Amino acid sequence: MALLLEIVSWAFLGLGAAFLIIGGIGMLRFPDLYARMHAAGVIDTLGAALILIGLAFQAGLTLVTLKLLLILVFVLFTSPTATYALANAAYRSGFPPLLSSKDDAPSKP
Repeated sequence: MALLLEIVSWAFLGLGAAFLIIGGIGMLRFPDLYARMHAAGVIDTLGAALILIGLAFQAGLTLVTLKLLLILVFVLFTSPTATYALANAAYRSGFPPLLSSKDDAPSKP
């Protein structure tokens, strides 16, 4: 049973690390601020959640697990909110999104 918990724990930790690396590559490769913020917001939340779940499996049923789950809930609420606030502030300050095609351009009445 302990071996199974170790395997599951390391699987979550490995997946979390992989998602964070993919998110870092996406932040380097995407063309504009909004696409980069999408990569950072979504992948950061998912990667951190997977790592925290893996650490909870490592800790077993202790007070540490409860603390890790509370951190997970905090991350799940704050990361998307922070990403939205940053994107909204950038848009309101006049930083335009990169438009790559005519279909994306806003229509004029």
